[in-house]
Amino acid sequence: MTTLINIELYKIFKKWRTYISFIAVTLLVLLIQLAISISGRDATRGLTGQLSNSFVMVGNLLNAYFVSYLILNFVIVNVPFLIVLVAGDMLAGEATAGTYRVLLTRPVSRFQVVLSKFLSSLIYSYLLILWLAVLSIVLGIVLFGTGELIVLQKGLIIFAKDDIIWRFILAYFMAGLSMSTVAALAFFFSSLVENAIGPIITALAIIIVFTIISAVPIDFFQVIKPYLFTNYMFSWRLFFDGTLNYVEIIKSVSVLLAHIVVLFGITAYIFEKKDILS
Repeated sequence: MTTLINIELYKIFKKWRTYISFIAVTLLVLLIQLAISISGRDATRGLTGQLSNSFVMVGNLLNAYFVSYLILNFVIVNVPFLIVLVAGDMLAGEATAGTYRVLLTRPVSRFQVVLSKFLSSLIYSYLLILWLAVLSIVLGIVLFGTGELIVLQKGLIIFAKDDIIWRFILAYFMAGLSMSTVAALAFFFSSLVENAIGPIITALAIIIVFTIISAVPIDFFQVIKPYLFTNYMFSWRLFFDGTLNYVEIIKSVSVLLAHIVVLFGITAYIFEKKDILS
């Protein structure tokens, strides 16, 4: 299985479209950090609001952690558009290239083939999130230094320097899990067609529709909202609460994992029964 995954990762990173995602993330991070470096004091002032008139804020509040938190808020909503470019092509790309039969002549089962492709798409998703994390924090430390982290969620919260890194690690892991769900969705549609454009557009359309449903304050939508994976796209913020809500964290992880397992299970079944003609 390791060999199959390595082959699939090689095929992923051999295509130029794979690097669009990394280039886009790099440009977004650089632009945000440049903008904050120019007008960063306004960002902290806007976050603290009228509190700055009542309290004396000391320390380096405009630091790598604060900037990385802002970047994660701004960028993560656009990452699904980059994930589907690769995940939507994993199976449909083989059909387009006419390499399905060649692929299945290997002395491995169909399940191993589809599993290796699926795991490779998940690895790609986490690599993109890892790149976002490294670029945000490392470059942020170079440009802004370190300090306390100030966030505004359920009130204004200031985290001490020694209470930050583990929160970011878990937050990026949760963000990667939500992006893995997006990859599983695009991968599922990739098994149904023979052209990668269809899975990409369909997956994006579903994400947009689910996001709108999650935001519309109608009773019927509120009933189904807890079961939509888009409702948990920002669950990484749970790790920046003053007191961690373990019930919500477990619920978010469970829902996202359930989507991933179900989507892969259906995809594997379809691939097992698929009549390979080319």
